[in-house]
Amino acid sequence: MSSVHEGHRQRLKDRFLKNGLDDFETHNVLELLLFYAVPQRDTNELAHRLLKQFGSLSAVFNAHFDELCKVEGVGHNVATLIKMIPDLARRYLDDCDQKTVTLTTIDAIGEFLRPKFIGRTKEQIFLLCLNNKGGVAYGDFIVEGTIDSAPMYTRNILEIALRCSAMSVILAHNHPNGLAIPSNADLVATQIIYQALGVAKIKLIDHFIFAGSDYVSMRSSGFFTFQNEI
Repeated sequence: MSSVHEGHRQRLKDRFLKNGLDDFETHNVLELLLFYAVPQRDTNELAHRLLKQFGSLSAVFNAHFDELCKVEGVGHNVATLIKMIPDLARRYLDDCDQKTVTLTTIDAIGEFLRPKFIGRTKEQIFLLCLNNKGGVAYGDFIVEGTIDSAPMYTRNILEIALRCSAMSVILAHNHPNGLAIPSNADLVATQIIYQALGVAKIKLIDHFIFAGSDYVSMRSSGFFTFQNEI
């Protein structure tokens, strides 16, 4: 029986190496990944079980570690490998973006920021500081909150912007379990930060809200009036 599994595994690996994942069924993608945490057992059944439990491939990757471990056949090694995928995707996309990125349009900023929120299950605030050419002077998460809130500390944002000699600033945060629409609290906090940065002659260009693969720019959507152009 083991030789049958070994032959199937090799065929699936060869298929991936030849053509990539484009023509793979969803369960085959997960099955292939699970080879590297389940060395001897058939992973096809486990892949189907995970997809049935969580509903989709992305939902499997976004599931909490403890919830994954409750699925029959999933131990710590399997759950750890699955939880690595969103983080690996973020690191890969971040590394690609950082090479030559110049952010001079709303769309470019949105697409630059989107991968950073992949798989995030808590609200987090990302601060992006740009130089006078639209290059990234600073970009990192500055606050991790709960599943439905994260505080915006105006003083911290101002200190970082001044420290890296930013000409302009962009804020971004996510709504893990909601819509990509700013709340009243988001609007108030953005206004306060806009005014504080303005005193220091630093432009607050925009504030992006992310939810899943969707995002909203406050500036382009009319939620907040910006006097400064990119």
